[in-house]
Amino acid sequence: MNLSPAWVEVFRAAGLEAVHWSELGPPDATDAVVFEQARQQGAVIFTNDLDFPAILAASRGQAPSVVQLRSGSLLPTHSGNRVVGILRELAPELAKGAVLVIEAARHRVRLLPLP
Repeated sequence: MNLSPAWVEVFRAAGLEAVHWSELGPPDATDAVVFEQARQQGAVIFTNDLDFPAILAASRGQAPSVVQLRSGSLLPTHSGNRVVGILRELAPELAKGAVLVIEAARHRVRLLPLP
């Protein structure tokens, strides 16, 4: 819920399957509920929230993968093409289970489970 639903259209236009949480569940759902639904569906969580990587680390979980957008602008008009390119590049890692952090000038990926 912390990123614009406009991201869904950017991802879909690039041929990536995407849905915003607002289409799936209540806006006040806990992170644990969102996390568990993504895990059950084999989905990747795209977020600005710091809690999802923390949940993975605490649980030593293998899934779901989390993509955390940490750049200055969170608008898809600003960084949509770059994010899509990174997602395509790192699709194999995300399919296996990973945390991907995308910042303004760089990105980094860590495979799951986190230490």
